[in-house]
Amino acid sequence: MDGATWLEILGWTGSAILVWSLLQNRILRLRIINLVGCLVLIAYNAVVEVWPMVGLNVVLAVINVVYLRKLIGTRHDAASYEILEVSPDEVYVRHFLRTHAADIATFNPHLDTEALAERGQVTRATPAPDDAPLRTFLVLHGPETVGLVALRPAPGGVGVVELDYVTERFRDFTPGEFVFRRSETLAAQGFTHIEVPVAMAAPYYERIGFARRGESFTLDLTP
Repeated sequence: MDGATWLEILGWTGSAILVWSLLQNRILRLRIINLVGCLVLIAYNAVVEVWPMVGLNVVLAVINVVYLRKLIGTRHDAASYEILEVSPDEVYVRHFLRTHAADIATFNPHLDTEALAERGQVTRATPAPDDAPLRTFLVLHGPETVGLVALRPAPGGVGVVELDYVTERFRDFTPGEFVFRRSETLAAQGFTHIEVPVAMAAPYYERIGFARRGESFTLDLTP
């Protein structure tokens, strides 16, 4: 292929990347892919000397960089999120669970999908007869609810994580970690250890202090 053909492919590739970026639901991923598309189109339009399009994509690239710095800078910033303990029977909690039931079930096959979708309840597919009531925590980012963590108290001060869910838009940020990082809150409520079954453990648990022990990841809350 000659240079003109490669140049045309470059232009179409940049356009395709921009379109693809707009199909992303995750904020961080959208910004990164959009930035890549802008950079490709800057190169293409500079070569063909379409300067207005160069200027447009430079501005868009700068906007993406500014937002990326802000997003990455607050990724693990507890001040960006608020944790609110709520009753698992509250109407809003049930509504949140029903609304996201299909997505939750995709990542949590151990849960009863019918209970999620119809009743808005976090229930194991095969519940134990001595299951204690859940302790549920909403994760808020400004006015938006971006996640829900559900713990089931077990003997010996253990809290077993039944659900650690984040909406798709914020999934690159794992905001549920702030429930565990504010361990003094959980310790004040009588928890000494938090356990996450290996089957549902995401990589970020080890990054925030959990350790692999047998068939679970655990976090020690004792001083």
